[in-house]
Amino acid sequence: MNDFDVCIIGSGAGAAPVAYELSKAGYSVVVLEKGRWFKDEDFTKDELLGIREKFTPDLRDEQHILELPRGDNWRTKPTLHSGWNFWNGSLVGGSSNFMSGFFHRLKPVDFYQLSEFGEIEGANVVDWPISYADLEPYYDKVEKVIGVSGRVVEHPFQEPRSSKDFPFPPTQEHPIAKHIDKACNTLGYHAIPMPRAILSRPALDRHSCSYNGYCGSYGCSTGAKGSARAALIDQAVATGNCEVRTESMVKKISTNAQGKITSVDYFDKQGELQQVDAKIYVVACQAIETSRLLLNSTGAKHPNGLGNDNGQIGKNLLFAGGGSGSGRLAYDNYSAAEQLELKQFGTFINRSIQDWYVIDDKDYGERQKGGTVDFVHLHPNPIARASRQVQGEKGLVWGKPLKQKLKAHFTGGKYIKLECFCDWMPTDNTQASIASGLKDKWGIPSAKVRIDVHLHNLQAGWYLADKGATVLKQMGAENVVAFASGAPPTNLVAGGCRFGDDPKTSVLDKNCRSHQVENLYVTDGSFMPTGGSVPYTWTIYANAFRVADHLLKELGKPMTAIV
Repeated sequence: MNDFDVCIIGSGAGAAPVAYELSKAGYSVVVLEKGRWFKDEDFTKDELLGIREKFTPDLRDEQHILELPRGDNWRTKPTLHSGWNFWNGSLVGGSSNFMSGFFHRLKPVDFYQLSEFGEIEGANVVDWPISYADLEPYYDKVEKVIGVSGRVVEHPFQEPRSSKDFPFPPTQEHPIAKHIDKACNTLGYHAIPMPRAILSRPALDRHSCSYNGYCGSYGCSTGAKGSARAALIDQAVATGNCEVRTESMVKKISTNAQGKITSVDYFDKQGELQQVDAKIYVVACQAIETSRLLLNSTGAKHPNGLGNDNGQIGKNLLFAGGGSGSGRLAYDNYSAAEQLELKQFGTFINRSIQDWYVIDDKDYGERQKGGTVDFVHLHPNPIARASRQVQGEKGLVWGKPLKQKLKAHFTGGKYIKLECFCDWMPTDNTQASIASGLKDKWGIPSAKVRIDVHLHNLQAGWYLADKGATVLKQMGAENVVAFASGAPPTNLVAGGCRFGDDPKTSVLDKNCRSHQVENLYVTDGSFMPTGGSVPYTWTIYANAFRVADHLLKELGKPMTAIV
């Protein structure tokens, strides 16, 4: 007899829906989480502490090897010495604790990029094995269970919806939003309210947003943010059927002679090696770490890693392509009443444009996937912002000139930032593998992350950033800059275990079950063959709920009905 019906490795956005649904149905679930369990009151808005110190591993204990192109070769550097960090939350709920909660759905076109736009040289673009229609009911479910606040308006790229509107009204909006709306109306663009996974009013046994200005990169102290912990794990544990074992680092997934998983070996809080078994195993560690765990879990039937007979695990790793930009609304250009409005602190801008989700512009070239432009506040961190002011056009600035520069920066105007999202093209040269000779503090071989940006990412990123800059200029913003970057955002990672119908070219089937291991599922962002032109979290949540439904059918009818 097994210890549990289901063993889940990880507790973030890909893991929590499975734990939530199966434990509510009466099945026994164990969640193995490497990090600690923090509650709402543990999330302070301390800029100096930040998430890197308290909520992520020390890179001296747990680092990755980074590979970047250098001419015809690759330069290799440990993340301890590179300035890069792929850890974005090692705790119950994972990095969803620190998301900004920008919740856009994928659109129907995202599921058929190869069919819709054709092959792209140097990119491994494929169609998904499921459609938007298959995932739409679960997007709808996330809105209600996680708690998404927003307002649906018609626009050229509005995706089909089964619910007329969001279940919760929009979060409070900063007056900048109306300036964006006015500029877009003049330009013929369609500004739309940005949905947020943040409760605008108390609901779901959680409090509403406190609008303190410190949201993205910070944990939520009211429980308003729809993190995997606040929205799902807490409720799963409350059923009495879900056990979360914190500070439990999984070493290996063990298999028998037939290649079926028999147990999971993990280090407990005391560093002692423990073992647990289940009928079904779900891996959701975060894309890089999921590939690392599976590649390290070798066995008689899996000499190249668990479920890796075709050599596809770790391949086609995804980040988020795109661009960025900013502009400044100088207070002197506004009336006293308008200045008071612009100086408001804490509320969200909540504006996006998706007019170029597909770019059909002869000046750009062939019709191609584009993306999303989001308008957000410059992050309020005063220490980081002040530190950047010491650099001037002619070198360091200090003394009275520095004081004047600081005063102008903090009191002379309101900054608006652009965040543009487009597809990161999956390529042979962006992948995760096992690093040779580097191990973490448990003696487990570390991951090596190779990154190479495709030109298509940069082209689409520049296009979107330029369009966003046009809006800022129409608003009268000063010092407008816009650019695309080939450096991937380390907090937006997917791929590595793409799903598909062909076992030769994919790791998982359409239900996210391993093609080669009958009792193994992967439900974090690893399953995505392409990322779309929006942040990944809503899609990861939705797909995990979809897989949970499949698991319920596989396990049989729910043993109890827990409401």
